[in-house]
Amino acid sequence: RKKAFRPGSIVNISAMSFGSLSAAAIEALNCGSEICGCLHNTGEGGVSPYHLKGGELIWQVGTGYFGCRASDGGFDKERFLETCSSGPVRAIEIKLSQGAKPGLGGLLPAAKVSPEIAEIRGIPLGEDCHSPSSHTAFSNVDEMLDFIEELAGESGLPVGIKSAVGEISFWRDLAHLMATTNRGVDFITVDGGEGGTGAAPLVFSDHVAMPFKIGMSRVYREFAERGLHQDVVFIGSGKLGFPDSAMLGFSLGCDMVNVGREAMLAVGCIQAQRCHTGHCPTGVATQSRWLMRGLDPTAKAHRLANYVVALRKEILQLSRACGVRHPALVGPEHFELLDDSFGSRTVREVFGYEEDWSLPAAADQEEINGIMQG
Repeated sequence: RKKAFRPGSIVNISAMSFGSLSAAAIEALNCGSEICGCLHNTGEGGVSPYHLKGGELIWQVGTGYFGCRASDGGFDKERFLETCSSGPVRAIEIKLSQGAKPGLGGLLPAAKVSPEIAEIRGIPLGEDCHSPSSHTAFSNVDEMLDFIEELAGESGLPVGIKSAVGEISFWRDLAHLMATTNRGVDFITVDGGEGGTGAAPLVFSDHVAMPFKIGMSRVYREFAERGLHQDVVFIGSGKLGFPDSAMLGFSLGCDMVNVGREAMLAVGCIQAQRCHTGHCPTGVATQSRWLMRGLDPTAKAHRLANYVVALRKEILQLSRACGVRHPALVGPEHFELLDDSFGSRTVREVFGYEEDWSLPAAADQEEINGIMQG
């Protein structure tokens, strides 16, 4: 791509959109991202003025095409290019599904559809905003790759996908086409079934989509078996906001991890479980200006930055405890998974990883060691 994907942080902010979260919360996340030097994923609601406070963005394009939406609800290339140039967009993420509710699409309740949100998204005011469960710009893997190449060619930006993991045939087809044609995704965000949301039926959030460890290992295997694991950036999400969980993600082949609920907690979430009502008492997940007054974006931005910096520090400390200089060098042999009978097996044994899987290429390992040592 014309503009290479060069994230400055191994920990970044997961997709949470303006609409689901308040203007003050989005501003706090974006300002905090700038302070700690991480990427801020916009979520599928488009790029709002509150995303333009200094933090670099991954713009997520969902099935509703908010930010690049035509009058008929489909994809509009001209609006896409306008949004790309409207702020510090560093990459495009095509949302296929999310771990908390795969197969359902998105829902923003009417109570949260303010005039500002309706204008940004290009939707009617005061009505429930439903995002379809599938894209209209493509209908299969082959068409999806054509769409991705078109977006990358027009914008010059790296383009990736985000998805929960269910049936493995999609990933097998994607890896096969990438290996046999000159097309491909730049990054893949694997969202575990543990991923959170403010609006999903419990049966979906609890029982649909593979847990992160299983999903990540299955997806990674499809690419590694075809020698593509060094050509794709793998991003993990789904309860990876604690250092031990993040480290396990790195051992399975993740290059980065995204954090969502921990970021919300940092900016004031108290888990009141009122996200879907629009009456979040702390001003995080509401469009009520009265409730938003309780969230000071400046103070919360520093709390978010403190959390990300502390998480990165502890991940680095754990990496050194494993005898390596960087979490990218943490391999599946560094973890043992225990069972109820006091037995244990390494991650390599449990998930069947081969010798060179999950680690950077030898030349990259040497470069990483040189940077960390110097």
